[in-house]
Amino acid sequence: MRIASFDAELSRKGPGLLLRDITQGKDAQVLAAAMVLAQVDADVVLLTGFDWDHDLAALRAFAQLLGRSGVEYPHLFAARSNRGMPSGVDLDGDGRLSQAEDAQGWGRFTGQNALALLSRVPLGEVVDYSAELWRDQPGNLMGDSLAPQAAAVQLLSTTGHWDVTLLTEPPLHLLAFSATPPVFDGPEDRNGRRNHDEVAFWSRHLPDAPFVLAGNANLDPLDGDGRHQAIRALLADPRLQDPQPRSAGGTQAADPDHKGDPALDTVDWPDGDPGNLRVTYLLPSQGLQVQGSGVVWPRPGEALSKAVLAASPHRLVWLDLLLPDAAPR
Repeated sequence: MRIASFDAELSRKGPGLLLRDITQGKDAQVLAAAMVLAQVDADVVLLTGFDWDHDLAALRAFAQLLGRSGVEYPHLFAARSNRGMPSGVDLDGDGRLSQAEDAQGWGRFTGQNALALLSRVPLGEVVDYSAELWRDQPGNLMGDSLAPQAAAVQLLSTTGHWDVTLLTEPPLHLLAFSATPPVFDGPEDRNGRRNHDEVAFWSRHLPDAPFVLAGNANLDPLDGDGRHQAIRALLADPRLQDPQPRSAGGTQAADPDHKGDPALDTVDWPDGDPGNLRVTYLLPSQGLQVQGSGVVWPRPGEALSKAVLAASPHRLVWLDLLLPDAAPR
């Protein structure tokens, strides 16, 4: 069974605009993202950076677009995201309410830049942790980065933290999230602290059953901004394994001053600051048999390279697992 995680950046500046771009069938970025997904042909896809709407109209339209390429996803899921959800307080302390910065997760409207799941595998129970308060997390790093009024309402999840049961045999838990970037704040490091705690959250919530942790941590183990110890601790957790998906394109686009292996990078940011980073992860539990993994980052001129560049600065990450009821890849 193939699982993929892709920050497709299918997000627009207003509600309904993504649905418009998908249904019109002419948007170059939408078509490029669909081409990449059709080529990978995963059984389960977690999309980060995909606009949510109440009826999942955009997600259904995108699934229909993929279906026209022969890639069918009959099972869809997306819970309401914390992004763009009004907090009711002045979270950033600038004296103005109801700004994008005052939402539970940065967003101009509810559901901007959210999470979505497409699956060929039937979906079972979903545990949504997205309503947990940041200040209630054990060992959190909030400190005095928020005023008391803001701390009383600020949720941990920028976008969401989900535990979705895939009805495979045995059942497989997909642990999905997309954390805040650890930047765009001030010396209080509010986003850096929150990013750390969003990543560290999973160390307390890994199930005993088989799982795959998936999503955009917005945190590299060595390079770029952020409190790197959070992702390093997660990668070192003995309950999971790191298949270290790789690409040749990442190696070719390496930043010479970076410490990490460029083959593992998953986003092509401008050279220098922050440069290319590993931020998207697929981490299966120990005991699951990994058949293969990779990052879809072809070298310039290779097949799919133009579509990859047009789709998103992020690169799709995939993982093949051998499950008893799954046909081998």
